[in-house]
Amino acid sequence: MKKLMSLLAAAGLCAFLYAPSVRAQAQGNTSNAQKLEKLEALSKQLNLTPEQKAKLLPILKAEAPKMQAIKENTSLTKIQKMEQIRALHELTNPEVQKILTPQQFQQLQDIRRQEVEEMIQKKRAAQQ
Repeated sequence: MKKLMSLLAAAGLCAFLYAPSVRAQAQGNTSNAQKLEKLEALSKQLNLTPEQKAKLLPILKAEAPKMQAIKENTSLTKIQKMEQIRALHELTNPEVQKILTPQQFQQLQDIRRQEVEEMIQKKRAAQQ
């Protein structure tokens, strides 16, 4: 259960940072500006210093195309996608932990969990 929550939390952060808004998807307009807005919101929530932002941004940018490839891979089941996303985050988490304070990293984990919970609730609501 703990692994599943970690996996879901990782996916939540990705969705938070990289998934374009539903409206933008409907219009086919996924812009870097939207991604930067989400990063800026995360930056404010975590109270990142300019130095932390400068170090974190390249990590997240490098991770983005890999995340997108996983999400778009139709040969993978949802569980397999979540496992691959988790593995990707396990690779980047040590770098992220070096940049963030322990409190910020814990807050990031909390944000990830919250995002995942919201995604799960939306999917459940859509299925009903």
